[in-house]
Amino acid sequence: MQNISISYADISFLSQATALSSQLNLPLVDLSCDTNNKHMETDFSVHFSSAGLSFISHNKSHGAVSCDFVSGSNRHRRNYGGGNGQMIAKAVGLSGKFSPKVLDVTAGLGADAFILASLGCQMQLIERNPIVHCLLRDGLDRAAISGMEDSDLAGVINNINLLNEDSISHLGAIEPVNRPDIIYVDPMFPERKKSAQVKKEMQALHQIVGGDEDSHKILQVALEKALYRVVVKRPAHSEYLGNLKPNYSLEGKSTRYDIFALQKIPK
Repeated sequence: MQNISISYADISFLSQATALSSQLNLPLVDLSCDTNNKHMETDFSVHFSSAGLSFISHNKSHGAVSCDFVSGSNRHRRNYGGGNGQMIAKAVGLSGKFSPKVLDVTAGLGADAFILASLGCQMQLIERNPIVHCLLRDGLDRAAISGMEDSDLAGVINNINLLNEDSISHLGAIEPVNRPDIIYVDPMFPERKKSAQVKKEMQALHQIVGGDEDSHKILQVALEKALYRVVVKRPAHSEYLGNLKPNYSLEGKSTRYDIFALQKIPK
């Protein structure tokens, strides 16, 4: 069992760290003092600093994991990703005449949801892991602050609503009148023996979150609740989720989108 704590870089973050420590029932560690013994008492920590909230490993050389929608890859993809021509946009049926309401039931760190929101989709995000939810919430909150001086970014963040719930429970409670247009499923799976270099920073977080072992059950319920289609994101050349064959797939070099079409997308 991995040891996880809440840590903070300096005293200015003590109140925030204390509140999260109580919320998640995790011990508090002061990393403002350079004490190696303290570092070794915990394997990982959810860390408060001037850069925002991050997930850090104390015993391995994994990089910190955080949510950044203002700069880096998310900003680049928003500005230069290809608009409605992207596979993910085609997968959810996005067009000039149809901007769907999308329920992302495995939000993770929100990268795909952010792109869909930037293309005009109304995004409802569900993330059940409390640590991942906190990282994503922090990233969205910091983006909202930056959005005060960037109206385009503000518009994207306004398209996103995040909940910390169990996906299957949330899906089961959806009434027919509130069915989402699209349900998006991107499960986290056990690491491959050869992980891509770009994903190394995620290895520490993966140890905590693990694989979404019930993702096939999520898909089964999603198929009962989506209005137009369910989209499942998979590694290219992998097996179908739950051995359920989709109506069709869109496949790239490393990623595949399996589309379960329930009824025709409005034109």
